[in-house]
Amino acid sequence: MRLGLLLYGSLDHLSGGFIYDRNLVVHLSRQGDRVEVFSLPWRSYPRGLLDNLQPGLVRRLAEAPFDVLLQDELAHPSLFRLNRWLRGRAPYPIVAIVHHLRCREARPAWHNRFYRLVERRYLASVDGYVCVSRTTRTDVESLVGNGRPAVMAPPGKDGLPGETTREEIIARAAAPGPLKILFVGNLIPRKELHTLLAALASLPAGTWTLQVAGSLSADPAYVQTVRRRLDAAGLGPRVSLLGVLTPEDLADRMMASHLLAVPSSYEGFGIAYLEGMRFGLPAIAGDRGAAGELIDHGRNGFLVPPGNAPALAQSVQILLSDRERLAAMSLAAHHSAAAHATWNESAARVREFLQQFKA
Repeated sequence: MRLGLLLYGSLDHLSGGFIYDRNLVVHLSRQGDRVEVFSLPWRSYPRGLLDNLQPGLVRRLAEAPFDVLLQDELAHPSLFRLNRWLRGRAPYPIVAIVHHLRCREARPAWHNRFYRLVERRYLASVDGYVCVSRTTRTDVESLVGNGRPAVMAPPGKDGLPGETTREEIIARAAAPGPLKILFVGNLIPRKELHTLLAALASLPAGTWTLQVAGSLSADPAYVQTVRRRLDAAGLGPRVSLLGVLTPEDLADRMMASHLLAVPSSYEGFGIAYLEGMRFGLPAIAGDRGAAGELIDHGRNGFLVPPGNAPALAQSVQILLSDRERLAAMSLAAHHSAAAHATWNESAARVREFLQQFKA
């Protein structure tokens, strides 16, 4: 197949959506498909809307000899009107890769009413959808119905190197010392590191440590707020801001930790939860979005309301005070991840779906 992929920024960007797109491109290329990447610059939302008025981009896309054009739905501000103009000029179908809808994130209602309007128009302008979770597929159908083809293909479990065993998980849970907590995600408000810090500040000193793995440059103002809160609460000695880690280093951190805590206000899937569970880490996540498709509350992790530091602290306290419970939940997390699809299996499902569009 000859495929195009249109997205904001670069496939090298470190976030769940770009990890998904990158793994899909790798798989398609290994199958002999040709994938041409069209990169649009990151802009503010209003400036992204203006991309729809660029005739040069329409001509460039219309002249490309694709069987299918893939579009990352995160770029929808630049495409909702452009696709309608492209429809009469290009012979190929357009398929959206939907990680999560912007209008489902936590923000003032009037903001989301506007985003919902734009996303509905965008989703109505394409021919099919690749959805990363059941939740995302339901969200898409709630806006545009279920009249277009769609496939649910979640991220894979095997994005990080290394393995861990049941014996290692049990030994790790029983080892003396503080509970080692890991946060994985770019430091942006939606990931709610600030809520995690507020929760941990209420727990006894010396009973926990926190390592934070993720970009410190995605939202510099938010990072400064986090640093000020660390200083004000005296948490600096127990919290390490590691920045971006290599896959090997991140796998090592996961193998050495007890718990993954990323209490996001919304996730379309949450690759970090799956990757942590593969190393036997129970996960604490926000109860909005698709995290509940991975996490069975109280069995392999906990789901807490966004912004609720006391509920988050209570979940951490359970594992602080009961290492047998920690071991049982760690084994349950490991078992849950083992049953999940690999990247190749999910990407093969997407490729099979795309082939139905090929003329």
